Amino acid sequence: MSDQRDDDQEMLGTPDPTEGTLRKDPEDWKSGDDPATEAQKSYLDTLAKEAGEQIPADLTKAEASEQIERLRKGLGRTD
Repeated sequence: MSDQRDDDQEMLGTPDPTEGTLRKDPEDWKSGDDPATEAQKSYLDTLAKEAGEQIPADLTKAEASEQIERLRKGLGRTD
């Protein structure tokens, strides 16, 4: 058995070099124009209350995602 590995060989437990780079911009989502999900609205409600903001409830999925990201960053949330 050789200790050398083929550089093209898939390895388990190694970080994926493309991880984090495949995230699509919410504006490019196929369902981005659909209404925000109830889960998004609920999380937005929680974040907006914590931030002392009011956000319209008639957002699209893409808009809700962008607002969630903005509020999370503003609140220092990493969860």
